[in-house]
Amino acid sequence: MTHRTGAEQLVHTLLDNKVDVCFANPGTSEMHFVAALDKVGAMRCVLGLHETVVTGAADGYYRMADKPAATLLHLGPGLANGLSNLHNAKKARSGIVNIVGDHSAEHLKLDAPLTSDIKALAGVVSQWVHTSQSASDIATDGAQAVRQACGRPGAIATLILPADVAWSELAAEGSAAVAPQAPKAAAEPAGAAGAHDMARIVQALREDPEHTLILCGDRATRADCTSLVGRIVAATGCAARAEFYGARLERGAGRVALLRLPYAVAPSLAILAKFSTVVLVGAKEPVAFFAYPDKPGRLTAPGCRFLTLSTPEDCPRDALRELCGALGAQSLPAALLARHATDAPAQGPLDSESIGRVLGATLPDNAIVVDEAISTGRGFDALTLHAAPHDWLTGCGGSIGFALPAAVGAAIAAPGRRVVALEGDGSGMYTLQSLWSMAREQLDVTVLIFANRTYGILHGELAAVGAGAPGARAQDMLNLDRPQIDWSGLAESMGVPAIKVADIESLSKALQASYRRHGPMLLEVLL
Repeated sequence: MTHRTGAEQLVHTLLDNKVDVCFANPGTSEMHFVAALDKVGAMRCVLGLHETVVTGAADGYYRMADKPAATLLHLGPGLANGLSNLHNAKKARSGIVNIVGDHSAEHLKLDAPLTSDIKALAGVVSQWVHTSQSASDIATDGAQAVRQACGRPGAIATLILPADVAWSELAAEGSAAVAPQAPKAAAEPAGAAGAHDMARIVQALREDPEHTLILCGDRATRADCTSLVGRIVAATGCAARAEFYGARLERGAGRVALLRLPYAVAPSLAILAKFSTVVLVGAKEPVAFFAYPDKPGRLTAPGCRFLTLSTPEDCPRDALRELCGALGAQSLPAALLARHATDAPAQGPLDSESIGRVLGATLPDNAIVVDEAISTGRGFDALTLHAAPHDWLTGCGGSIGFALPAAVGAAIAAPGRRVVALEGDGSGMYTLQSLWSMAREQLDVTVLIFANRTYGILHGELAAVGAGAPGARAQDMLNLDRPQIDWSGLAESMGVPAIKVADIESLSKALQASYRRHGPMLLEVLL
């Protein structure tokens, strides 16, 4: 009889629980798990050249697949390298199963150089952390990790796999455990609608819709929910918006057009000033991203009340259906529907507005946009609202280096759909290794690098916090010159075809050419 190792048992358990993609950056302690992946064969394995690429890809994968992928990380330092995008994933409520190798029990006693407190590191970003104690525990532990990651909302589950547990053989042929009471899909969360502030919400929408805002976040920004929001707006005349940062906003022609709240404090304050009631549908109370001298942290008007229709633990679709029923809006056509607009300048210089209009006019049907354009892309929301139907993903935790790895994961989760990654040249340098993974996997990703040769957002932030005009030393910490970064050269060196564009006509042609080809392509947008 052939016996399985603990690592082989874990791979079988993951596969039996529908986790069939592993983003990996392994080391010595994980070699038995690597061998198990090779032997079992059914798991798709994607190598990332840095752990933050691995964890960011797992975030993007979950957002589009509505189920978790696994990551494979090397000991505590490898996990620490991936913490930045695990932070983003946690804020996005993405489900991820982290497999983190550790030294064997005997080797831990020697305090070798790579020994670290993996549990403490994992606990910063994980809702569940567990160490497998023996090969016989692996099936149960692996199934529990998947169950935790598949909850609603999604969670980050970290399973620590000591090397001796991975290489030990089970006493008899193992059978993988299936996660108990695992949900059918993360997109179908459990939760009772109407368990919160339904009666007061109905009253506010009937009696004072002009001063009532529906604020959508989490799953409430999917098209099946926003269509219901559009009917409520049609029935009452209330306002509706989405949070600025969203895991996945389904938008575009034929869908309800929910503008996001602005990032900056002043425009958000101006928009929210008129509302005395904000109805939260999977959203949080809007607050400023940072503290600024003499500016409020809360963005709503003083005395504004918050009423909760649904939380991320609930099913927003069911709650919105119940609200539609209470308002008699079930059969009304939705308000705020986007129309397909294709107007864009044919020629001219590149700036935020012209780029946004070209994106809106050329975006292919069913595209996935991963947005970390930061300063250049601040106005893209309104400019792309009437593009062809698409999904829009943003970094929910604000940690830089999100878009390129998330584009890798999104492309693997949704083959056949074009992924468009909008990335600043500064933030792109955090995870440029993602380009190599795109090339190796031949993913249909169009990368736009907005090369303004500076941390553009920080120039504005320096003024916003009242720190004064930047001198020579401050300028050196804000600008990306001396030397300038050649993004086209970097992309070509990692197997991604690249082109520099410097005007609207060349941008439009390059975008459309990239959409027609198979595999990745990078556009270095010179600003």
